[in-house]
Amino acid sequence: MFKLYGFAVSNYYNMVKLALLEKGLAFEEVTFYPTQTPESLAISPRGKVPVLGVEAGFVNETAIILEYLEQTQKGTPLLPGDPFARAQVLAIAKEIELYIELPGRACYGEAFFGLPVPEAIKEKTKAELLLGFAALGRHGKFAPYVAGDSLSIADLYFLYSVPLACAVGKKLFDLDLLAEMPKAKALLERLEQNPHVQKIAADKEAAMPAFLAMIAAKK
Repeated sequence: MFKLYGFAVSNYYNMVKLALLEKGLAFEEVTFYPTQTPESLAISPRGKVPVLGVEAGFVNETAIILEYLEQTQKGTPLLPGDPFARAQVLAIAKEIELYIELPGRACYGEAFFGLPVPEAIKEKTKAELLLGFAALGRHGKFAPYVAGDSLSIADLYFLYSVPLACAVGKKLFDLDLLAEMPKAKALLERLEQNPHVQKIAADKEAAMPAFLAMIAAKK
């Protein structure tokens, strides 16, 4: 059985969790917060989450874990077999991570936890989010899923990155970053009806008080 190390509030953790659930794979969840202790670094070289415990050891980094599962496990495929189509899915996933998730993350502190972020960083985030969502609008198919007619790794990144970035856009800049992407909004609504997505959302809600207490203790 796989062991999934991380915590239920982490969006990257939940990407891997959804992949495991969609593939029907058995796994155990191991609560693991990002730290730099020797014990943590023995599991995750950078002390980050998620990490997948497998028979041979540990696999870290979300993108690598997802590809590892595709290469080694049966169940619902989350990448196409055709090399070009596969490359398109992975490119969209990477674009969401680099141009939407990471810029938005720079302002999570202020948007979600009341921790002020310098104006220069906020302006950079705003500019990059506008460019990132424009790129998603050009590259995404939303037919009805991000990269085509079936759920893929691109949808995992979309589901667990775009709503957070949209919240940053709304709270800090009064922007609706999906205003011109009705198909993307429809996809979010569709994904929220997925029973596995609903389970992950419930687990996140249950874990949130402990996570917020940890954040408050660090202030």
